[in-house]
Amino acid sequence: MFRHQKQLQFEVKVDRPDPMLARQVQEVLGGQFGEMTVMMQYLFQGFNCRGEEKYKDMLMDIGTEEIGHVEMLCSLISQLLDGASPEDQAEAAKDPAIAAIMGGINPQHLLVSGLGGLPTNANGVPWNGAYIVASGNLLADMRSNLHAESQGRLQVARLYHMTTDEGVRATFRKMLARDRYHQYQWMAAIAELEEKNGVVVPASFPAEAEQESQPQAYEFWNLSEGSESSEGLWATGSAPDGSGDFVFIEEPIAKGQVPSPSIPSEKLHHDLDITQLPAK
Repeated sequence: MFRHQKQLQFEVKVDRPDPMLARQVQEVLGGQFGEMTVMMQYLFQGFNCRGEEKYKDMLMDIGTEEIGHVEMLCSLISQLLDGASPEDQAEAAKDPAIAAIMGGINPQHLLVSGLGGLPTNANGVPWNGAYIVASGNLLADMRSNLHAESQGRLQVARLYHMTTDEGVRATFRKMLARDRYHQYQWMAAIAELEEKNGVVVPASFPAEAEQESQPQAYEFWNLSEGSESSEGLWATGSAPDGSGDFVFIEEPIAKGQVPSPSIPSEKLHHDLDITQLPAK
C-alpha cells in the first residue's frame, strides 16, 4: 500500500522561469536513465522479489523514494514553465543561436500537459517500459541498478552545469547526493551477493556443462587493430573468483564451420537464380 504525503522530500524552488531548461530536465524525468526508470525498475524488482526479505524491503524503500523524486522533478518543471506562453516560444526563436540549439521550448509543454511535466525524454519521446530490468536474479538486477544510477547521476551532473539558477542547482545537489548513496548501496548489495554466490551470473548454472569450453572462460581475444588491450587486468590478471588466470590471445583462430544454408523452396518466392549458386 502506498500513501501520498503532500510535502516534497526536499524543497524545490526555482529562481526564475526557464521553459527551455524545463525541456532539458525532461531527460532526467522520463529518459532512459531518468527517475521514472529507476522508480519502476526498483518497484518491479521488489514486487517480484523472492527469498531474503531484506532485499525486497530495500528495493521497496528505494523504489518508493524514487516516486518522490519523480514528483520533485514534475514540480521543478512546472515552476520552470510558470508564465510560459506561445509568445515566449516565438520570442526565443528570434535568437538564431537559441533557435538552432534548442528549437525553442518544448511545444508539448504548451499543447499536451498545460505547463506540466511529461513522461517523456527531452525530445518528447515517451517513456518506455522496456527501459527497466527486473530479471528475478538479484545479482544481475543489482548490477543493472548500479548502471542506472551511474548514468542518471551523470546526466544530472551535466544538467547542473547547464544552468546558473541556484534554486534549480539546489534541487540537483540533493538528487546528486542521493544518487551517490544509491550507488554505494547497490555496490554493497553486489559485494554481499558475490560473496554468497560468486561473481558470475547465474551462479547456479552447472560448471560441468561448461567444461568443454572452459579455457575460453579466461581468454581475451584480440579482435581489433593494435594490442594495447593486453595491458589491462582483464587480459593479464586472475578471475575475480580465483578460478583461473586470464590469457591474451594475439591471433584468435576461428574453429567453426562456414555457414551453408539450404536453398528454400521456390514457393517462398525468394527469386534466387539457382543456376548461379555454388554446387554443394
